[in-house]
Amino acid sequence: MVLLSPTFLWLALAAIIPIAIHLLNRRRHRTVKWAAMQFLLKASRETRGKKRLRHILILTCRALALAALAFAAAQPVIGGFFGLGAGKPDVIVVIFDRSASMEASPLNTGNSRREIAIGRLKGALDDFSGSRIVLIDSASGTPQELPSPEVLDELSTTAGTDTEAHFPALLARAAEYLIHTQGRSEIWVVSDLQASNWRPEDGQWEATRAALTTLPQPPRIRILGMVGRNAANQAIRALGARRAGDSLVLSMEIVRTDEATQPITLPLSIQMDGAVISESVAISGQQLQLQKTVPVPADREQGHGWVSLPGDGNLRDNVAFFAYGPARPVKSLVVGDPGEASTYLTLAAAPDGFGGQSATLSPPQALPELSEISTVFWSAPLPAGEAAKSLERFLDRGGQVVFFPPEADEGGDFLQLAWQATTESQADQFFILSQWDHGDGLLRDSLDGTPIPADRLRSIRRRVPTGEAAVLASWDDGQPFLTRRVIGDGVVWMVGTRPDYTWSNLGDADVLLPLAQRAVEAGSKRFETGLLAEVGSRRALGAGNEAHERVDRYPQEDRAAESYLAGVFRTGDGLLAVNRPADEDVVGVLDEPTLDLLFEGTDHSLFEDQRASAADSLGRPVWQALMVAMLLFLLSEALLCLPKKAAAEAAQTASTGHLRSFR
Repeated sequence: MVLLSPTFLWLALAAIIPIAIHLLNRRRHRTVKWAAMQFLLKASRETRGKKRLRHILILTCRALALAALAFAAAQPVIGGFFGLGAGKPDVIVVIFDRSASMEASPLNTGNSRREIAIGRLKGALDDFSGSRIVLIDSASGTPQELPSPEVLDELSTTAGTDTEAHFPALLARAAEYLIHTQGRSEIWVVSDLQASNWRPEDGQWEATRAALTTLPQPPRIRILGMVGRNAANQAIRALGARRAGDSLVLSMEIVRTDEATQPITLPLSIQMDGAVISESVAISGQQLQLQKTVPVPADREQGHGWVSLPGDGNLRDNVAFFAYGPARPVKSLVVGDPGEASTYLTLAAAPDGFGGQSATLSPPQALPELSEISTVFWSAPLPAGEAAKSLERFLDRGGQVVFFPPEADEGGDFLQLAWQATTESQADQFFILSQWDHGDGLLRDSLDGTPIPADRLRSIRRRVPTGEAAVLASWDDGQPFLTRRVIGDGVVWMVGTRPDYTWSNLGDADVLLPLAQRAVEAGSKRFETGLLAEVGSRRALGAGNEAHERVDRYPQEDRAAESYLAGVFRTGDGLLAVNRPADEDVVGVLDEPTLDLLFEGTDHSLFEDQRASAADSLGRPVWQALMVAMLLFLLSEALLCLPKKAAAEAAQTASTGHLRSFR
């Protein structure tokens, strides 16, 4: 319960006035025995206990009526979101989540969680008239003072977007704003509690907590979690658009973000350069990766389009945009000395029958210009000096570098990544690859679900990669075999053995070929005129956050700025397809224990709202009920004060009889 005007609680002291008057009246009267009155006392002795009870009830009704009046004047509001409060704050900072996941609809309702949240906020803030309201939306992160809660659903800063949220930074921005604000303050956080937006592992949380707790008047933090089961929903993502001669190969992924598990068939629509292609797609699990080949006129240099699903529980994740440019050859570079390993790597990077692909061999001492290279396969000692700087620039611009162990044990590191010393297996035994990520990385399953036979890999010599990197495959003894580290827009891969039969059978095509081709495909994406980017990323915003011209004709009715929406934009380099961040399709809600750790040391509370109606209020004012209670107490007091007919007649009869006796 929150008291919007707690100072009026002092009126509750008036409840002691009837009690004080009663006590004073008892002291003012003295008992004088009078013989004639003994007859009257005897007549009324039987009802004395009832009269005392009536007096106590009358006194209680008077005191409760005054107390109810005092509490009604304090304007109490009850509701789980408000909990126990200490009065109306001077400033309320509302952090509003308008990420793409907030457009999901709860089960059995047609409103999105964002729309429901706006309705909740309007009702709650109406009860806090007189408090300054400051809105910080998750897309812009800019504080905006609101003239009235009624404008919430009319603002562009509460409209739906295709962005993600960064709550450590948003709360730090709220703390920065409150430094210059006087008076009591509260922070209201409205979110669907999607874990990827709260980033519990982000190192900024420590600084954010310190900023909140060291304010002159630390704010109370109320978190409104828009949670509960979602309506049936499927999301589509564009993974790539590769020009291959007169065709465009579209790679995409469909993810089911609800809890349903039964197989479904969905209509898939591909619209490209004004032409529409429709077909059905069957999904048996939670996700499906697929490729579609679309013909492209040979004389068309570039183009764009989108893939879409029918409307469901979240309209923001039913479309993914793509763009493409002219076909161009894919060039790879193999760095190492001539030998068996370099030969196998060259063949895997540009196998026979793969038109448009080529690979050249270069010694590490004479590294060529990398501006035309998509992927580097490095089987020499780790680079240093100018070679290392050249590779860093290459990675920052989206290149892929795959490191294999050098023949000899040599020290050194590259971006804090290194090799352990060479180890050999025992006689007549092998190091066997037993665990690898089937859904991610260079050893992931194919689009039709067929796994790579990586368990056929046998090695008698290996070097274990070390350094801060994600492990995507491990040997049977748990040591890493394949690691990945993202550098800029590119990726560094480290493979724990060489494609050399004195080391392993990695040179066999069943493992090395798909591994190399996936690295080549990822590296070649940086040369596409129509690049893929995520909303809010550095690539999408461009240098200096310049405005891009939107060229797609996908219908949009949002009030949000185009920089917060997905689409195809024309930039100085060509076309750029911008889509919502991939993390917005990841199902996962932050639990309360983790939330308590993030806000450790602050005065915070969580209210999980699972109601589906936008008209429901977060709090309910109860002053009307208290006023009704006061009237009932006064009415009861008046009824108790009325003389009872039987008692009055008895007293009158007794008095008349005594008077006659005196005659």
